[in-house]
Amino acid sequence: MRQQRADYTLEDLLALPDDAPRVELVDGVIHVTPSPTLGHQNISFLLTSWLHSHAPKHLRATQAVGVTLSHNTSRQPDVVLCRAGLPSDRSRLRPADVVLAVEIVSPGTRRVDRFAKPGEYAAAGIPFYWRVEQDPVHLYAYRLGDRIGPGGERQYELQADSADLIELTEPFDVKLLVAEIVP
Repeated sequence: MRQQRADYTLEDLLALPDDAPRVELVDGVIHVTPSPTLGHQNISFLLTSWLHSHAPKHLRATQAVGVTLSHNTSRQPDVVLCRAGLPSDRSRLRPADVVLAVEIVSPGTRRVDRFAKPGEYAAAGIPFYWRVEQDPVHLYAYRLGDRIGPGGERQYELQADSADLIELTEPFDVKLLVAEIVP
């Protein structure tokens, strides 16, 4: 089924009924996202739990909360590390609220998670992006750099990648054994 319009806005997205399928808004087009697999959700849960246990108290880990990137683009990272103290009833975050966006790559989301979303998150100024590949689980940690992309926006720079151990000093002191997020 093809969408007839490409001028939807965040207001249209917010007006969808509560029982609407999981959707993202990209350049005015509503994208229905497929249901994640059990393995995907297990990694998401384990990583969220790990971040909850290890991140400083001024940060909060959560899952599948919308991030408004512009008036006609809203994405739903699989895991988000945001500033603590935000109202609990919020279903959408501003990029300034988000410290880290994480995408767990599934067969149907490879191109979007590897290319489109990091570019959009970087353009919105989200400081950190992690991508988790499955089968085998491998984590790639990126930091917003000073390099300017073809569209004039800053791009992410790879800080670390491993299937064994990720050690970082930002967004906090991270020493993550990748096995801890493998179901």
